[in-house]
Amino acid sequence: MLWTANTIMRKFSSSSVYYQNKLKLALIGQSLFGQEVYTNLRKQGHKVVGVFTVPDKEGKADPLALVAEKDGTPVFKFPRWRLKGKPIPEVVEAYKAVGAELNVMPFCSQFIPMNVIDFPKNGSIIYHPSILPRHRGASAINWTLIEGDKKAGFSIFWADDGLDTGPILLQKECPVEANDTVDTLYNRFLYPEGVKAMVEAVQLIADGKAPKIPQPEEGASYEGIQKKSNAKVNMAQPAEAIHNWIRGHDKVPGAWVLIDGK
Repeated sequence: MLWTANTIMRKFSSSSVYYQNKLKLALIGQSLFGQEVYTNLRKQGHKVVGVFTVPDKEGKADPLALVAEKDGTPVFKFPRWRLKGKPIPEVVEAYKAVGAELNVMPFCSQFIPMNVIDFPKNGSIIYHPSILPRHRGASAINWTLIEGDKKAGFSIFWADDGLDTGPILLQKECPVEANDTVDTLYNRFLYPEGVKAMVEAVQLIADGKAPKIPQPEEGASYEGIQKKSNAKVNMAQPAEAIHNWIRGHDKVPGAWVLIDGK
């Protein structure tokens, strides 16, 4: 093949642009989902300048912390970011020192202060396992099934000071099958496609192509957190409602009912 100066210049230029369209990221989150997002973002050439995750539990590090520590990525395990409703200064300063251009929050159980959310020049993006504005809050997958929704999905949105109310960056959906549980829905679609979408969202931001679509208020819902204490089955309902209630709690927190005192 004959290589000309123009050919070489074109290849050099395109690869330079590709290289430049990468971001310095702070990953705030936990779990295997957070670990997969972290690993795939690094594979795409983005630089994770800090991982902020939960403290070790019974001497065991979170999966995200494990892989980040192995890579030599700075890992911070703050038990909390706020005290008495106010940001903890030394925690915020440690966060700011890593110099992130974007916060990526794939699965975050902690309350992150707004001065951290808004600090990077590109703000913060969050993964949420519902088609927002429907099922805002912590038990979104549960309520998708409990309510008998015909479709499920996830949203990646720009964080603001509300509860899952920020502008939408992207959304994807799938049909809900008759015998889906929280686990099957998560493992079949919400987890694998969610990881891919988080990587896609970061690249859209890096390329300056990420939309910010305001959430409509029509169809918005927040049903609250499901736990063992409120997972009791009401047997005075149609069979389909009982079916949806049970699968919407399977396997966490688990639905239950008393029959003959047992």
